[in-house]
Amino acid sequence: MTSARASILAVLLFAAAGCTSTSPSVTAADKPASQAASPAAEPSIDYANARITVAGVGDIMLGTDYPENHLPDDDGENFLTAVTPVLASADITFGNLEGVLQDGGEPAKECKNPKACYLFRSPVRYAQHLKAAGFDVLSLANNHARDFGEEGRDSSMTALDAVGIRHSGRVGDIAQWQQGELRIALIAFSPTIDSWQLLEIDTATEEVRKLAESNDIIIVSFHGGAEGFDGAERIGFGMEYAYGEQRGNVVAFSRGVIDAGADLVLGHGPHVPRAMELYRERLIAYSLGNFANYYGISVKGAKGYAPILKVSMDGYGRFLDGKLHSNIQIRPGGPIPDSAQHALKMIRQLTAEDFPGGNLVFNGNGDIKISEHQHAEREPVHE
Repeated sequence: MTSARASILAVLLFAAAGCTSTSPSVTAADKPASQAASPAAEPSIDYANARITVAGVGDIMLGTDYPENHLPDDDGENFLTAVTPVLASADITFGNLEGVLQDGGEPAKECKNPKACYLFRSPVRYAQHLKAAGFDVLSLANNHARDFGEEGRDSSMTALDAVGIRHSGRVGDIAQWQQGELRIALIAFSPTIDSWQLLEIDTATEEVRKLAESNDIIIVSFHGGAEGFDGAERIGFGMEYAYGEQRGNVVAFSRGVIDAGADLVLGHGPHVPRAMELYRERLIAYSLGNFANYYGISVKGAKGYAPILKVSMDGYGRFLDGKLHSNIQIRPGGPIPDSAQHALKMIRQLTAEDFPGGNLVFNGNGDIKISEHQHAEREPVHE
């Protein structure tokens, strides 16, 4: 919250204290932060009536040329065409970039079996495909962002910078920008080396708390949780593991960063969709699964479900409503709209199972609403 916003809230809350009605206090999730800028020099913002939309997707890997050429026949130009209208319709569009954008270079990991090589390198020019599809900001915090070492992540950052796509992932790398009247920040976490650490919740919440001092809307991305089949679609509610490695306590992490001031949490990593939760009026998507994977990442069954989550928030970052656009990946093509609504049905069921009695309602057309009892309990933030 800016200092002007904090000052206005303080004055009006003080005035309201003399009234018979009770005004709710402004909590950490309502941005109890201050900015060094002079209040007099800062325009007044109507946070309650401000609106911003965010589209989020899961893992993206448009094709790899390592160790062999496995790039789309049209060089990826139309791989995202079918979903571009939805992606481009949001104010901010986010995804998780698996692998690197790099021309040449040697891998930092050993590829023991070229026929099952999980090292991903897409040409630098593919950044333009992501820009054309509508992406504004990407996570570079995942287990493939350093397939070609930090040199590979350097190349990814440079390629994205060149087309105007923001990014976060390496420690110190945070996307911050002005979106209309609102100041936006996105920070991406994972349990991988040299990334913002998903496993260190105290450190993560402190970073978010610092961001809340100078930003209005904070989006947190995480790459974590168990992977694949065998129950990975269910949330663990404790430390989760994949291939013997710790992949984070995603519930404690997500709720912790919201307590610290985050407004939207977008998860990915299990390669399948997971449940969603409304926590302190902020939305958590625990996994958006895979989204656009040309080669090397399985799209069999639920791994091929490719949802686009579109969220509407007010200027305080409170969830207003959303829509889940179900897509599916059928190789060799990219994600396409799924009339059978597999992703919607799966996420709706998992949300009911993992958070029984929760505050989210999923309609048959993909609309996400706040339940009536939650609306009845919700009080406005007084300015």
